[in-house]
Amino acid sequence: MKYLPDRNAARPGDDPIFALNKKAQARRALGAPVINATVGALLEDDSSLAVLPAVLEALRNVPALKASGYAPISGDPAYLQAIAKDLLGDSSLASMYTAVATPGGTGALRHALSVFTERGQSVLTSNFYWGPYATIADEHERVIDTFAMFGSDGGFDTAAFAAAIEKMATAQGRVLVFLNDPCHNPTGYSMSAAEWEQVRDTLVACSARVPTVVLADVAYLAFAKDTKGFLSYLEPIAENGVVLFAWSGSKGFALYGQRVGALIACTRDESARGAIGRAMSYACRGTWSNCNASAMDAVRACLTDPAMDARVRAERERLRGLLDTRVDAFNAAAAGKNLRYPRYDGGFFVTLFCGDPKGAMEKLEARDVFVVPGPGSLRVALCSVPAAEVDRLVSELNDCTV
Repeated sequence: MKYLPDRNAARPGDDPIFALNKKAQARRALGAPVINATVGALLEDDSSLAVLPAVLEALRNVPALKASGYAPISGDPAYLQAIAKDLLGDSSLASMYTAVATPGGTGALRHALSVFTERGQSVLTSNFYWGPYATIADEHERVIDTFAMFGSDGGFDTAAFAAAIEKMATAQGRVLVFLNDPCHNPTGYSMSAAEWEQVRDTLVACSARVPTVVLADVAYLAFAKDTKGFLSYLEPIAENGVVLFAWSGSKGFALYGQRVGALIACTRDESARGAIGRAMSYACRGTWSNCNASAMDAVRACLTDPAMDARVRAERERLRGLLDTRVDAFNAAAAGKNLRYPRYDGGFFVTLFCGDPKGAMEKLEARDVFVVPGPGSLRVALCSVPAAEVDRLVSELNDCTV
């Protein structure tokens, strides 16, 4: 008997990134000199998970009854307020938001897609994107449409972006676009001011014609060189459209396993903002009901207690330095090689352009180097590679991809 509908009958049993990580760990357990550049978690140079001690202390200090009780469906209001204040700062967006708690950034992406589109409709993003975007879309019977991210000059292709926005607006009468910037996953690219200006102008023009929603996936924002500048380009879009932020505690607070995040929606239209808040809350109840009460309270404490906030920022700065050292080492080592990759200013990942990613991956695995293949590319999680191994990593990549 066929117990599963056809669309569910042949689902893969494991995420490909986690499957590759498992394979790398198995090789390492046998004593192989593995470089594991698969999973997006920041590791210390001794390969242990990098954490923020102040955040873990805040987690331990959550009162037992608060940790054990249900959190509100939409999330702890104090937690949501603290995140919005920290993220939006003194921008105009701070006066026009509504928000709900989500289980990590993935939950925020899920809500954005489900709440702001209908079954069969498309979400637009660049042709290099985090693979689970497609998984989330497929699970909810939506489609990922893409535009060419990079032009012939190696920069963000604003013309391709504008053409894709026009096509989507005409085809379905509404637009939802996912922009993962700064510190794009998987390329490590951050848009320049000139590129952001053109993206802004395209979306402002679109918002005058059809319902326009832009989601800023800010999972890696804490590791960007500028954590506020991009907001000025999003502010005008919220005048006639909606600006969403998929916020995650995984990277900035090193709370990968606690699954704490938020979806923040900003729009000048107060009536629309109220309806959006209700729709997002309804979606919470219809999926996970409540989020992690302990993690929310710990993040709230870290953001609102001045002493804790100072400690977290200092500890996070050390981790930023750890990552920046690897980024600098990668760029320096690659300078004398024939590797092709976008401008890499920071972030957990860099992407190498590659004509035969599957073949290159197999060659690298034979040398105990593990990376994630994608369309015409290899994603390298530099966040998990000790600084001392970066030179070998670059050398192996050059041998196997050129």
